[in-house]
Amino acid sequence: MELAFIPSPSRGVLYLGPIPLRGYAFCIIIGVFVAVWLGNKRWIARGGRTGTVADIAVWAVPFGLVGGRLYHVITDYELYFSEGRDWVNAFKIWEGGLGIWGAIALGALGAWIGCRRRGIPMPAYADVVAPGIALAQAIGRWGNWFNQELYGKPTDLPWALEITSSADGRVPGTYHPTFLYESLWCIGVAVLVIWADRRFRLGHGRAFALYVAAYCTGRAWIEYMRVDDAHHILGLRLNVWTAMLVFLLAVTYLVVSSKKRPGREDVVEPGAEASADEKTGGDATADDEAESGKDEARSEADDEAGSAKKT
Repeated sequence: MELAFIPSPSRGVLYLGPIPLRGYAFCIIIGVFVAVWLGNKRWIARGGRTGTVADIAVWAVPFGLVGGRLYHVITDYELYFSEGRDWVNAFKIWEGGLGIWGAIALGALGAWIGCRRRGIPMPAYADVVAPGIALAQAIGRWGNWFNQELYGKPTDLPWALEITSSADGRVPGTYHPTFLYESLWCIGVAVLVIWADRRFRLGHGRAFALYVAAYCTGRAWIEYMRVDDAHHILGLRLNVWTAMLVFLLAVTYLVVSSKKRPGREDVVEPGAEASADEKTGGDATADDEAESGKDEARSEADDEAGSAKKT
């Protein structure tokens, strides 16, 4: 008998009149806001303008959502295009089903477009938003909790996840909460990237590469614990192979980039420093004028006092 477990919500959607409020969507939205907020703070600290991260996110987020959905639908096409399935469900993103690999790949394309329009180096932007993306993933994983999906093998551990739904082949019981494992791992990845970025002054995309490598390390063993249907290659789930391949690419980039382009970018947003200097110069001029006025007032007061004494 289980003495403790993590309960699943009785339902993943609430209705405000005719309007559905879905927990999965809320988790994604909150994650995006956290990523933009943290990215903005880091961008300003690097010498960029306020609001630039959000402006580029307007391109990156929609591309990322489309990419994430495409990856999921392509790798799990039988859920939507096999006999007895309704292909229209492939567009129902609110019901769950986003592949992080596709989201990052196509999201990067959207970010590249946004950066190019602003004349900003893409690697610098990627470095700044990397820990925010990890936190967004940590928050977004709780959407799987609302949908009672992507859990692990059966267990009776105190932190087991209770599954109550029997829809789509689910078997009620207690399972490893792989959504929680990945959420905690992503928080650790965000902390690691922030620490390493401050300690080693990572630049030219290396902070982003560290995030990718660290995430893939955790995703590989977490993916191995999951029991949902997935394509297998040589006995391993497709996402495990993807994680290993992307990990090798990220580590290779870290090594090659550190040798070819050591250090960090001096300027991340052209014109931002000039604007700051102009603002500072304007403030200094105003201060000088004010101080000059005070000196003239003091001089006039001294002259009047001298005249009064002579009289």
